Amino acid sequence: MTRNRKQNSAAANRTVQPDPCGCCSVSRRGFLGAVAAGAAAMTVGCARLGGPFAETKPNETIDLASFRPRPDVRIMSAVVRQKPPYWLGWPGTAYDVEGERARYAKTFAEAAGRVGVGLEEEPQPLESAEAVAAFVKKIQAEKPHAVLVHIQHFGQWGWARQIAKAGVPTIIFAPIGMAFTGHVKETSRQPGTHVISSLDTSAVEQALRMIRAKRQFEETRLLVVAGSERKESTIERLGIGVSRIPRRTFEELFHQTPETEEAHEVARRRFRHARKIVEPTKQDGLNAARSYIAAKQLLKNEGCNAITTDCLGMVTQRKVPTPPCLGASIFQDTGVTYGCEADVFAAVSLMLSSYLFDKPGFMNDPVPETVKNVLITAHCVSGTRLHDIKKTDHEPYILRSHSESNIGVSTQVLWREGQRVTLVRFRDPNSLILDTGTVVGNVQTPPAGGCRTSVEITMDRVEDVRDVLGFHQNVFYGDHRRDVEAFCQMYGIQVVHSPEAPEQRA
Repeated sequence: MTRNRKQNSAAANRTVQPDPCGCCSVSRRGFLGAVAAGAAAMTVGCARLGGPFAETKPNETIDLASFRPRPDVRIMSAVVRQKPPYWLGWPGTAYDVEGERARYAKTFAEAAGRVGVGLEEEPQPLESAEAVAAFVKKIQAEKPHAVLVHIQHFGQWGWARQIAKAGVPTIIFAPIGMAFTGHVKETSRQPGTHVISSLDTSAVEQALRMIRAKRQFEETRLLVVAGSERKESTIERLGIGVSRIPRRTFEELFHQTPETEEAHEVARRRFRHARKIVEPTKQDGLNAARSYIAAKQLLKNEGCNAITTDCLGMVTQRKVPTPPCLGASIFQDTGVTYGCEADVFAAVSLMLSSYLFDKPGFMNDPVPETVKNVLITAHCVSGTRLHDIKKTDHEPYILRSHSESNIGVSTQVLWREGQRVTLVRFRDPNSLILDTGTVVGNVQTPPAGGCRTSVEITMDRVEDVRDVLGFHQNVFYGDHRRDVEAFCQMYGIQVVHSPEAPEQRA
């Protein structure tokens, strides 16, 4: 697998909700006093820090978006068909074979450009067994990241299956008129294959995004800030590199991070766009911005492009005066994963929605509301650009403290009622929990306790919300059940759903 150790080219009435970082219950004044003393004690140690940060100019700004993996993706493409002109048989003699081939080729090329992948179409359609065999040999020799097969006659499915057996992930596009159920029933369920029988070419664009997402996983190095040791490993199947570093590395870097103009601007911008500000002060905002800047610097120092930290440990032990919630929200909105609580597979789950759909995810604690039979997904870090990281539109948010510690800045994001959502959670590299539902409300804190962003969801196909599987699931906008299933089928990942009825519990 490719491993890039470098930075990748790399108010109206508001809902008040509790924060997701589980910390000790201390008074705000007592907490800040302890932090001030701790910060003074750390000054000597921080002054000895070397490395890239010591060499960084005070007002230098690190481009957060530069950490998002932008890998090279090569996809080969071919049209398979009988030699025209056609006589009888679908798509029919009246079908404009060449006109449709040209139209689809243009559409696919434009989609590839939007997704950011390279698409190489064979100059001539494959119209003989010999041509197909030669194309298979070419695939096996050149090993592209995927193959796109466009079927133009319902009699050539055997050739499409032959190409799919070449050992490269294969997307088969069959416009309506090129297949019956019998053609696709078996092929469409084969690992490493994704069949689209439709006139909807947006499905092809999503399939290209699927190939890109796998390459982004392969080009990702996840920084885990926890414990006291350094260690390198790889998450097999997905190909993600994992770098573990001592937690004190972040703590020291935070205290060395000054209140730069960037810190002031980050705090101003987030405060300016908030629908309402409840607990946080200006200094809270500056501390949160310093945490954000320190996280960027740490990624640069370590050559990584995603991060998850032992945030609760740092706040519980009063090593820093703020949890990273605000900065993590900005990361998510920019397409760079920032996970909580050093939970590796929660961070990987956040990457899935970011890489596969260009949408920020919401890592959460699942809470059953047994009277209304809804799931409440609650945590302190939610992105705001929930529809698309590439758009500036954002959902309304309220700035709150981190509820468990009552310090710092957390975003209480107001999720849109009626919005369809998807929930995913990698259990390990080989299996994933997948469910869907609909947002029905936002929970206020107080009167509720818990995390600041708390979203009520009615679950699909789950009779009793107590049976919802997983913890620290990633929730994101859109009903993407079939898209996630397609990705998992393509790359050999088992999909597990929450039981639909109590008798189906494991």
